Amino acid sequence: MTMAEVVEVLVPGGKATAGPPLGPALGPLGINVKAVVDEINRKTAEFNGMQVPVKIVVDDKKQFTVAVGVPPTTALIKKEIGIEKGSAQPNTQAVGNLPLEAAIRIARMKMNDMLSYDLRSAVKEVAGTCVSIGVTVDGKRPKDFLVAVDRGEYEKQLSG
Repeated sequence: MTMAEVVEVLVPGGKATAGPPLGPALGPLGINVKAVVDEINRKTAEFNGMQVPVKIVVDDKKQFTVAVGVPPTTALIKKEIGIEKGSAQPNTQAVGNLPLEAAIRIARMKMNDMLSYDLRSAVKEVAGTCVSIGVTVDGKRPKDFLVAVDRGEYEKQLSG
């Protein structure tokens, strides 16, 4: 039994190239680097502008599979509200608002990487990330949003 080769890299969503880090890592494995790059770009197009974790597994028959991870929660939040970077004073100065629907969408994308078992706690994790980058959630400061979630104000939206 031979081992598969695994290459794990961070690539710009939808814009991977045959240059570093991919080319040098894949070239020695004797596979079609362009085919791998095309597949990565197809699978990461929705994450345009974000760094995306990608894992390429090459078997002993030179077949490859591409598994795409999910960008960090902060990157998803920034993309959702259209900002480049978080607030310099996250506790006092908000740089944007994450609508509840967007918080739920991000929570669903990240569920597999989170410690959360249900949507409510996953959304609370997303809101927790909003604290550190100065983004309000559903028009509220993240800490107030978390209190509202705990009080059951979002029960209908979060019971999915």
